[in-house]
Amino acid sequence: MTLLYILGATTLVSLLSLVGIIFIGVNESRIQKIIYVLISFATGSLIGGALLHLLPEAAAVEKKAYLHVIVGIIFFLLLEKLLYWRHCHKGHCDVHTFKYLNLVGDGVHNLIDGVVIGSSFIVDPGLGLTTTLAILFHEIPQELGDFSVLIFGGFTFRKALLFNLLSAVSCIVGGVVAYFAAGSIEPMKTFLLGFTAGGFLYIAMVDILPELRAGASLRKAMAQVLLIVCGIVLMWALTTVTHHE
Repeated sequence: MTLLYILGATTLVSLLSLVGIIFIGVNESRIQKIIYVLISFATGSLIGGALLHLLPEAAAVEKKAYLHVIVGIIFFLLLEKLLYWRHCHKGHCDVHTFKYLNLVGDGVHNLIDGVVIGSSFIVDPGLGLTTTLAILFHEIPQELGDFSVLIFGGFTFRKALLFNLLSAVSCIVGGVVAYFAAGSIEPMKTFLLGFTAGGFLYIAMVDILPELRAGASLRKAMAQVLLIVCGIVLMWALTTVTHHE
């Protein structure tokens, strides 16, 4: 029965990756304008999620969590270099590699969520339900931001939905792993939290912010800053609320 609870909860969380469906019926040019607004908000969500949610949770368990953040930043730098080498030829590159980096980072993040949900249900079904609700509240803005990053990076609407869903399925994998190997995965959880925080910081600060900054008027720049701050504040609020539940 516990395994069924875990599968149900992680499947529900994974289905949140389809939040981009709300854009069905909106024409392409309108979507691009909306996405340009959301990508600023997503940047704030990535920064807030990394520094206010993932990193404190990892640091509470292990002081070396900050080293894991550095490992994550270096890994994503190397991965981006590899993607450029793979997709770019003769100095010309029309691929936005950060969309692939975001899929990797989000996949690891969803894996961690699955592990947390699975571990909670193993301890107590009530705790599992509370944990699932807390993660659901975090995932709604996170998945909307991830979808925005994929569209901004060049994916079509359908491709963004599909890849976001595939990334989210790792939540189910994490839940199943937690069920069958609860004792052996706890040490890896702390590393993965710091690693993912490093990845999110790298994507937000190195890849997306320079894209937003290019050619922006003063008015647009102020709007972007406001939306980034809103993303950070929302992640702080969600983290505060869910940690007090």
